[in-house]
Order: sequence, then C-alpha cells, then structure tokens
Amino acid sequence: MGCHPTVGVEEEFLLIDPDNGEPAARNKAVADHAATHGVKLQLELTSCQIETTTDVMSSSDKLRSELSRLRRVAAEAAEVNNTRLLAVALPPTVPHEFPVTDTPRYRMIADKFGMIAHEQGICGCHVHVAVPSREAAIRVSNRLRPWLHLLLALTANSAVYRNTDTGYASFRSMLWTRWPSSGPPPHFDSVDEYDAVVRMLRDAGAVLDDGMIYWDVRPSANFPTVEVRVADIPATVAETVLLATLIRAAVMTALEAERDGEGTPRLAPHALKAAYWKSARDGLDGEAIDLVQTHASAPTRALLSGFVDHVRPALEALGDYEMVRSELARIILAGNGAMRQRRVWRRRELVGDVIEELAAATLEDTL
Repeated sequence: MGCHPTVGVEEEFLLIDPDNGEPAARNKAVADHAATHGVKLQLELTSCQIETTTDVMSSSDKLRSELSRLRRVAAEAAEVNNTRLLAVALPPTVPHEFPVTDTPRYRMIADKFGMIAHEQGICGCHVHVAVPSREAAIRVSNRLRPWLHLLLALTANSAVYRNTDTGYASFRSMLWTRWPSSGPPPHFDSVDEYDAVVRMLRDAGAVLDDGMIYWDVRPSANFPTVEVRVADIPATVAETVLLATLIRAAVMTALEAERDGEGTPRLAPHALKAAYWKSARDGLDGEAIDLVQTHASAPTRALLSGFVDHVRPALEALGDYEMVRSELARIILAGNGAMRQRRVWRRRELVGDVIEELAAATLEDTL
C-alpha cells in the first residue's frame, strides 16, 4: 500500500441556549475563551456555529485523542459563555434566526445568497487526507464518488429539526443542496477541466471564491489534500474516528487503483442523485443504492460491510481493520446520531430529551 497518508479533521458544532435550546449567537466569545486554553476555534458563517480543526494525524489513536481534547475544550468554552455545545447537524428546536458572523467575507456571502445563507445553521464534518498532488486529488475524487452516499448514511445526525421528525435521517443534506456548488462533484478528466468549471461558477456568481466549492469531495483549496465533506457532524468522537479512518483507507485504495491502472467508474448523474436521496432518507438502519454493481437497493449495513471489504488491504496496512469492524458493529447496535434522536423522540416527542441525548453523545468518548 506504499506510504500511509496523514489525515486531519474539521468538526462543526452548534451552540445552543441552555434554557430554550435555540441556536445561540455567541461563537466569538466561545472562540476567545478556547484560545486561552491553546485551542483555535474557527468562526463559521452563522454566529451559532464553531469549528474545531485537528493537527495532521498519523494514526487513528492520535486522532481520537485530539478530537476528544478539542471537544472538551470547546464544550468548556461554551459552558463558560452560557451555551451548550452540540454535535448535531441541525438544531432540534425551531430556530428563529441564524445571525451571520460579522466578517467581510461572511457579509458578502449573506448579501449574495440571501435566505440560503441566513438559514445556514448546518454542521458537517470534513476529512482531509494527504495526496501527492492536485492531479492525484482529482483522480481520487472520481474514485470515491460511488461510496460517498454510504458515508452520509453512516454519519446521519439530523433527523429531528424544527421540533419534529423530518422523515430523513440526514435532513442537513437536503438543506445543503440549495447551494449551487454542493453535492457530489462531476467526474473530471483533468485539473484543467476542474479549474475551468470552478472559473465558470465564479464568473456566474454561483461562488465568490474557491472556498465556496462545497462539493462532497474536492481538492482542498488550502492544503495538499483531498477533502471529503459529505458527512453530518457525527454524534460521537468514536464515529468521527471511524469516518476518518474509512476515508483515509478509501483514499489509499484509490491511489493504489491508479497505480495499477484500473478503470475509473462512470456514474450517471440521476443514479448519484437517487443514491444520495435514499441514504439521506433511510440512514444507517435502512437501505441504500448499490452504485458499484447492481444499482439496486440493499440494506445499508450490508453495503457498508462491502465497502469495508473493498478497503480492507488499506485498513490492514494501517492496523485499523479490527477497530473498524468492531466500531461499525457497535454503532449499528447502539445507533448513530439520527437513530439516537429518533429513539428518544418517539418516547415522548419532547425536544428537550433529544437535546440531552445529543449533549451526552457529544462528550461520550472524551473522558
């Protein structure tokens, strides 16, 4: 498998008011407090969101430790500022507003994109894996496209929104599609083709800059990595580690396939769209579309098992195969974020119960 690429993770979190559960516009104060503890939190588009960013990690154990530390510090900074930190992709309550963070770039985005920006209380997880070049990032992106919807189903964590069950395990992904540069990227034959499409989007005003290329996998605008952005923010540290490990192994597998001269799968846009919708709707405990062989629906858990088999040589090279198998089995049994939300919601249909479950999950693996 050659060398083992490093990995880094960005997690976006929601800040809520502890009294009423509504989004709390205090990200600047929370970030200022975290900075006194040596943690730099990024301010997101809306002021009820913050983002943690890991250092470059060489192993899943180190990543787990770093993610735990960042969640602990961020949660403490939130508490000091009379807010709660939630690892959830959408607020379970009825949000009355998502104030835009007061920076020049975010104000420009708000002015340009209107209500899409002002309803942007959406939290995801972005995984960066080192690759040799931008050309390699493009080729890897093409090879990851058939698997992205399974990662969405695995991490789905936005079933309860606006004080109701949305009918989707990941309603975040439904809202996210409103941005003109979101969703699965097209297949690109070269870096030149990729850059031409980005220029077209920029010239049309569909994006302000390269940082607004929100495709679910893309060459990073700032780092020598391929960035996978398809996931909801996972409910727990353990789920984020599982996600990042699977993506790291998938990138290694894609690079190996390139070296071996294997063909790149071509996917019809309608098949990708259907697969995304199905995974957002059903999540981990339903069915997904097999984009690799049959294009038929099958239990998501079975397709995830097939994905693990596909990347098994890379996982074994990393020493993570048994961890991934046991962690996937545990999440299937205990439930991911969406399954936890629904399990609590169906007892009494009280959004406060959902918030307490989410708050516990946010720090579950950090002690």
